[in-house]
Amino acid sequence: MYHDIIHKIAPEELHQQIMRRVRDFLPLLTGSEARRLLDELCMRFEKEMNLVTGSSGRQRELCQSIGVTSDYGKLKEIHDTLNLQEMERFLASQSVPALHASCTEYRDLLAGRALSLVEQELAGEGKGAPPVPYALISMGSDGREEQTLITDQDYLIVYADGDEEVDRYFKEFSELLVERLAEIGFKKCTGDIMPSNPTWRGSYTQWRRKLLSIVRYEYEDYGKNLMDLIVLSDARAVAGDQKLAKELISLIRGLEQDYFQVLWGMAKAATEMKLALGFLKRLWTEGSGEHKGEFNLKLLAWAPLVMNVRILAINQGIPATSTLKRIELLEAERSFSRNTAAGLTDAYLALTRHRILLQIKVIKGIQKDSYYLNPYELSTEERERVRNALIRIEELQKIIHTNFSIM
Repeated sequence: MYHDIIHKIAPEELHQQIMRRVRDFLPLLTGSEARRLLDELCMRFEKEMNLVTGSSGRQRELCQSIGVTSDYGKLKEIHDTLNLQEMERFLASQSVPALHASCTEYRDLLAGRALSLVEQELAGEGKGAPPVPYALISMGSDGREEQTLITDQDYLIVYADGDEEVDRYFKEFSELLVERLAEIGFKKCTGDIMPSNPTWRGSYTQWRRKLLSIVRYEYEDYGKNLMDLIVLSDARAVAGDQKLAKELISLIRGLEQDYFQVLWGMAKAATEMKLALGFLKRLWTEGSGEHKGEFNLKLLAWAPLVMNVRILAINQGIPATSTLKRIELLEAERSFSRNTAAGLTDAYLALTRHRILLQIKVIKGIQKDSYYLNPYELSTEERERVRNALIRIEELQKIIHTNFSIM
């Protein structure tokens, strides 16, 4: 696979390898064949260069305009334009890392601008400026810097310790922020993982007390609190006071490592996640109903991969939140062999690419949801790539099952 070839190769080295292969291949061709090849390469290069430079320049202009735009409707238009541009660029290049990086960059800018505008709004209503430092922290795909074309709000707010007046300010601030983010294109989280929910808002001391209660099993709903901790595992600072954000993120990471029974519970949940693999490791699909011949790509493939990589990264004290970066660092510290890391990288890229293509079908009105994939609509080669991705995830589950002595 192409992604196996480029695994952990620096851009300069990759460039040299490609040019060396072209030079080695040219002497094997006739003069007309060589000219035809070079003409094709030049045309392809020019097309790709125009695509990259054109879209990058336009994106730079739009991103710069975010910081000086005060109208939520106009911010929504900018967001929509950036999303459309990313969709077109993805259809041309199908680069998952490029889309992740771009979407994460401009959504961070939009979220940061929303914070500033909400501060101004409350000040204009006589509520004053934020009484203490605070930070906006993202989780989920945004926390992993894996944003795609369809997004929702997965945020929490932490603020410096204060009195009840401070709590009241940030309650009102958070509720208004969630509404304003929705206005500019960040859908409200169906799981209510938003700072308007008091579970996802609090002072540093309140957060510390809450986290300690979770890892010490002081709450009754173990399942829900385990899921909350899993969500927090991908926490990433987005805007606001960086020092405060880093302190909370460090607290989360430290507690997950210090309380092994909690990490063990997360590992058990990860290894028990079902995969779309059936008899003799064939692809499993729904046998009847609306999604007959399809399977839920998110729940039965992509999510188990992200979850299991996350568990190993936490266990090894790896601070990165990106799935690809976690795989790279797990290989570097020898938790993965080179082949295993390359295989998991290819699995992530393949599954995420299909997730994005499903999102595009939803955006274009071709289908209703972005979760179900029909593997038999794929080419034989691509279907086999998806199947191999699932086999690699299954092998990863076995690694974690053994490492954590899960019975």
